Amino acid sequence: MSQAKFVAPTFGDGSFTCPLCGTLSQARFYRLSTNINNTVYYLSRGACCSKDILWQKDREISDDGAIIFPDVSGAPHPSPDMPADVKADYEEAASLCQRSPRAAAALLRLAIQKLCKHLGQPGKNINDDIAALVKAGLPADVQIALDVVRVVGNNAVHPGELSVDDVAEIASELFYWVNFIVDNQIGQKRRLQEIKARLPQGALDAIAKRDAPKT
Repeated sequence: MSQAKFVAPTFGDGSFTCPLCGTLSQARFYRLSTNINNTVYYLSRGACCSKDILWQKDREISDDGAIIFPDVSGAPHPSPDMPADVKADYEEAASLCQRSPRAAAALLRLAIQKLCKHLGQPGKNINDDIAALVKAGLPADVQIALDVVRVVGNNAVHPGELSVDDVAEIASELFYWVNFIVDNQIGQKRRLQEIKARLPQGALDAIAKRDAPKT
């Protein structure tokens, strides 16, 4: 089962991933009458869980708006197959993403470095780990996802070709790709093993006999 595409909540958009329940859903915006210090407040309500999100908008900026309640990160929920130590970094990154996209990107880079250990690599040099995974048959799209998170995370803490604005713009997408890597390399394999275990024993024996080294 592939993970649904995450669409970051954006003021005025008619459809985005609900930060309360994680469902991609249509949303309607309702303007409140409150107007304090040139700030207008709106509620948005998703068709998914029917819960309200409070936004504030500067009247002088037509397309500007930010979530002020509840205190949500706007990042997708971590994959249920994500290892606990990776999940801890992922959730810390999610809590920081709105305030510091650079910090979030750096934490997600650390998360995939730890993830590489769960995929059988030393976890000391992330570039070497990715290279070894590629040699072992890592799918090309997973390799690209790993390198995207690695490069953006590196540029978040070290001077590079990506500017601070570039990192901020890309950071929210990195959460989706970390989940994609986990789902591809851990979740899908787990689900396949679960299905395989439900096959008749005779079929399993025949498969083992077919794949046994020929003498």
